[in-house]
Amino acid sequence: MAVPKRRMSKARKGSRRSHHHRKPKQNTYCNRCGNAVLAHTICWNCGWSNTQGRELVAVAEKEEK
Repeated sequence: MAVPKRRMSKARKGSRRSHHHRKPKQNTYCNRCGNAVLAHTICWNCGWSNTQGRELVAVAEKEEK
């Protein structure tokens, strides 16, 4: 089994892992209602898809009693 002969320094380890950082997710805004949504997803408020430019989920309106 391969075992390291010497301890790896913090600088060497850090330079190897320099590309492992995470990028923040960018929000886009719904063209219909203006809510912040993730890219390539359907708006949870109105069911609108920005990429296809049409309503994908019909949202039933609440009845008032």
